Amino acid sequence: MKKHKGNKSYQCSECLKCFSAKRNLVTHMRVHTGEKPYQCSECLKHFTQKSSLVQHMQTHTGDKPFQCSECLKCFIRKGNLVEHMRVHTGEKPFHCSECLKCFSVKRDLVNHMRVHTGERPFQCSECLKCFTEKGSLLKHTRVHTGYKPFPCSECLKCFSQKGNLLKHMQIHAGDKPFQCSECLKCFTVKNHLVTHMQVHTGEKPFQCSECLKCFSVKCNLVTHLRIHTGDKPFQCSQCLKCFSMKNSLVKHMRIHTGDKPFQCSQCLICFTEKGSLAAHMHKHTGHKPFQCSECLKCFTIKGSLVRHMKLHTGDKPFHCSECLKCFSQKHTLVAHMQIHTGKKPFQCSECLKCFTEKGNLVKHMRVHTGDKTC
Repeated sequence: MKKHKGNKSYQCSECLKCFSAKRNLVTHMRVHTGEKPYQCSECLKHFTQKSSLVQHMQTHTGDKPFQCSECLKCFIRKGNLVEHMRVHTGEKPFHCSECLKCFSVKRDLVNHMRVHTGERPFQCSECLKCFTEKGSLLKHTRVHTGYKPFPCSECLKCFSQKGNLLKHMQIHAGDKPFQCSECLKCFTVKNHLVTHMQVHTGEKPFQCSECLKCFSVKCNLVTHLRIHTGDKPFQCSQCLKCFSMKNSLVKHMRIHTGDKPFQCSQCLICFTEKGSLAAHMHKHTGHKPFQCSECLKCFTIKGSLVRHMKLHTGDKPFHCSECLKCFSQKHTLVAHMQIHTGKKPFQCSECLKCFTEKGNLVKHMRVHTGDKTC
């Protein structure tokens, strides 16, 4: 600790910063020593300065002595009131030296400068991902901890970020303030509208560096890249099977839980996937939207059309590893393989005779039932 002549005669031996009063130097040294001698009697949090403890205590007492003369909003600290007043005055005294952008709060300028410097000083201890702002790191850590402090008052669903809760609340309110100027479709969230507009513009700004395929949404590109990397980050806790997409894991989990949340309003049969219900509904409506371009035959499901097209193309992509026989459909290959393995998984409940294919068992059952339907 050295004493110098002039206005700031007390110098820190660690960082050489100078102070005009000895008590200020003593307080500053706690930055280097980590000493926090002032403790809150309510929550036991420690502080380096007594004034910081006094301000903190107002968190517990609810005291907000500094009031805005414009909107009457109250604040715990005078500095927060000073910052708030700039909302009314429009003052932005902090200028970026690189792009001349202005800010009303100094910390916003500090955060902004990292855009130019590329600095990301806040690192996640779990995955080592770095962030420009401490708040962004705090939000990110909830991915690892699973902490979701913002519950919906309507359905009790919880969210890790307040902004996501506010967006979710619009589902209950039915509020869709963002409207497409082309087709007048409305959305609850602005970025959903932005994504939707690419349907009209045809814009696909996100390109795969491997196969050059383009996507309108970044998250679709991220998911697509896993085809090339083989990354499957979503694992089933029951059977340890891994998936490249979270929604694939969600659908898979229904195999273990038996959950079938999608019910047909006509016959009440339930399905594990929404797409299966939509395909099933064609049976009631008679709608067959998928037509063969060769023979004009129509199908209720796209997969049925794809299988049918192989009759015209002669494509048989499924090969038997034993006899090299080829098949147009995978399930036909699976049934064929049982010839080599000798497996007969379909057993008659009457005479216990076994069959390699379910269709053969169904035909056999007519021996017992007397049914002669062709």
